[in-house]
Amino acid sequence: PIITQEPYLTNIFSSMARGYLRLLLAIAAVASPASAVSASGAAGGVIDPRFFIAGGTCAAISHGITTPIDVVKTRMQSNPDKYKSLLPATATIIKEEGAQALTKGLVPTLVGYGIEGALKFGIYEVSKPLAVLAFQRLSNKLNRSGGAGPLPFFFASIMAGAVASLVLVPMESTRIRMVTDASFEGIGLLRGLGKLVDEAGLLQTLTVGLGAMLAKQVPYTFGKQVSFDVVAKFLYGILNNPSQSTASFAETVSKSVSPEFIKWTVSVLSAMVASVMACLMSQPGDVILTETYKGGEGDATKKRGLAEVSSTIFARNSDDGVALALTGFFTGLQARFVHVGMIITSQLVIYDLVKQLLGLPATGSH
Repeated sequence: PIITQEPYLTNIFSSMARGYLRLLLAIAAVASPASAVSASGAAGGVIDPRFFIAGGTCAAISHGITTPIDVVKTRMQSNPDKYKSLLPATATIIKEEGAQALTKGLVPTLVGYGIEGALKFGIYEVSKPLAVLAFQRLSNKLNRSGGAGPLPFFFASIMAGAVASLVLVPMESTRIRMVTDASFEGIGLLRGLGKLVDEAGLLQTLTVGLGAMLAKQVPYTFGKQVSFDVVAKFLYGILNNPSQSTASFAETVSKSVSPEFIKWTVSVLSAMVASVMACLMSQPGDVILTETYKGGEGDATKKRGLAEVSSTIFARNSDDGVALALTGFFTGLQARFVHVGMIITSQLVIYDLVKQLLGLPATGSH
């Protein structure tokens, strides 16, 4: 009943996913023509709109509730001389602009990350079985024994992050300008997007900074999705298939704790590990993204490429040595650990809860 309430969105998500899955079918066809037929038959069964619904729900909620921290983090990255650390920066913003300044960019965050989360989680989940199948067929053709390990998950996460980046580019550009550029003060999402189009044109608004977005989103998606999968499967493996050393522990847990609590605990622990991995892997890309989109420095329509932005960040501390120059890519890490930790932990827990409410198994439990 929940799914049929949104048939229009379901059709959109399913159509986008089917188009993406053709790429995986092509990979399978390279390994073996028979694999393409098998994968094609599997595609209809694995495109489940519930993954898209759960992903969009958890992403919108988790990014929305952490908007104030994101505002502070963005200010620290765009103006590190003024906003030096998390708590003093927060106090400065509230003192100078009022507490409402911490909600700047909330609407583009909800819209952008809601759509992005639906695509990212949905494409990742429906891609995994086809990626596994493609690697299995390729291994058989090359006469190699053993599984592919996490490689199918790796490729599924890369493609999911890349597709989601296309959606996020205009939304994230608008959000960052609303936080860092006084000329965007007090305007909403639609007016902000319109202002960007007036400044740079439609094509540039939709694509500018795509390299920076990919630099952030691809490692972020890999660190989050794959870590969550692997850690959850590892924990369920300890409980469901314990070794001699862990058998007594697993038996004690199964007798004293309800299955629902076990699922919740596994989700939280896995999400916490995933948040650390995703934050560390995507921090340089996040700094590059903010530097790319921030306004107030010359002509805002003349956006720089990935290499130029990276060189600018590196050059700020290059006189003090390479090591200190590289620390520029980790500006705002303290605030982002709090921000991303809250986002991913809450996001993945909500994702697992929504999945189970929609009749899907918990991550790693099957």
